[in-house]
Amino acid sequence: MSIIMGEVVTINSERIWSINSYIQQKGQVHLRELMQLYPHVSAMTIRRDIDYLEKQGHVVRTRGGAKSINHLTRVKEDAYSMRAAERTEAKMAIAQKALGILDKTGAVFFDAGTTVMSLACAIDAEGVFAVTSAPNIALELTRAGASRTVLLGGNLNRDNLSVSGASALEQIKNINISTAFIATSGFSLGAGFTNGNFDESELKRLVVSRASKVVMLVDSGKLDINLPYTFARLADVDYLVCETAPHDDVIKAARDEGVTVL
Repeated sequence: MSIIMGEVVTINSERIWSINSYIQQKGQVHLRELMQLYPHVSAMTIRRDIDYLEKQGHVVRTRGGAKSINHLTRVKEDAYSMRAAERTEAKMAIAQKALGILDKTGAVFFDAGTTVMSLACAIDAEGVFAVTSAPNIALELTRAGASRTVLLGGNLNRDNLSVSGASALEQIKNINISTAFIATSGFSLGAGFTNGNFDESELKRLVVSRASKVVMLVDSGKLDINLPYTFARLADVDYLVCETAPHDDVIKAARDEGVTVL
């Protein structure tokens, strides 16, 4: 028995878990599919079954059907995991170069992203006052011995495990950053360093403006890529760290702006 909106409803456990199994296997289903599978069950009853499964945490209702919670979580995790598995040698090379720039004096900002995660996994964080917008990087830095780890609050982007938004901006306004390790989704001489998410770009822009030293981590796969939001220009950074030497025109432009290329 179950009570839904004040009405006592009889729950058919066998049908409920059969529906749940079907949704879990397919990831997403429409109500009409379930009605075809159970032609002798009314649409109202199937909707109640979906309501019950949602309350149990197995599915989430959608317009005209339902999605598996496990499927949604797996898709989001895979999006990050796939990026983490790409160009691992390049990320490790960048991390090794960036290690020499790490200054444990003052607050050190670690951006979100798989390249910065490679750096977090490589450093000896003992004595570091770490600030980050990424929950996974916060955990890694804490395990690595950071004396203090500040995780910004705000809206979590499950695609790249990055926190941003008004709360994160307010926190950064009150932190004096000595060194900032920033990741970028794209770079070109025309557009500068770019990102595809407005809120994340606003956070990066503020961090860059507040940091005494800005270290931009860029793997060669991000060169000559322009995304909608520019958050920094070459003149705003102190170090440009790549796994291989960028194009000659990039090196020349960086040197003209006083940027050290590693």
